[in-house]
Amino acid sequence: QVQLVESGGGLVQAGGSLRLSCAVSGRTLSDFYMAWFRQAPGQDREFVAGVNWNGASPLYTQSVKGRFTISRDNAKNTLYLQMNSLEPEDTAVYCCAANTHVYGFGLYDYWGQGTQVTVSS
Repeated sequence: QVQLVESGGGLVQAGGSLRLSCAVSGRTLSDFYMAWFRQAPGQDREFVAGVNWNGASPLYTQSVKGRFTISRDNAKNTLYLQMNSLEPEDTAVYCCAANTHVYGFGLYDYWGQGTQVTVSS
C-alpha cells in the first residue's frame, strides 16, 4: 500500500520560509512523477509544482516561480518543497501527490493528507 505523509507546515510571517517534506512508502519514489498541490479555503485545489522521476524539468505555477523550489531524494523516498519569500496568499493546505505517468499526465494515483501552511501579514 502506497502512503504519502507530508510534514513541515506551520505558521510563518510574510517574507519567511518553510520546507515541506513528503515521505513515500510502499513503492520506490522513482516510480512516480511527483507534485505539490494546495487548496485555500473556499478555493479549488491548484497545482503548485511538479518534477519527473530524476528531478529534471521542474514545473511551477506562475505565482510561485522564483520563490519555491521542488526537489526529490529518491534514495530517501522523499519529496521536498522549499518555500521562500512567503506571502499571505500562499496560505493553504499543501498536499503531495504521485503519478505513475512519466510526465505526470492524467489523474494522480496517490495523495497525502496535507499539511497546513499559514502566512501572516
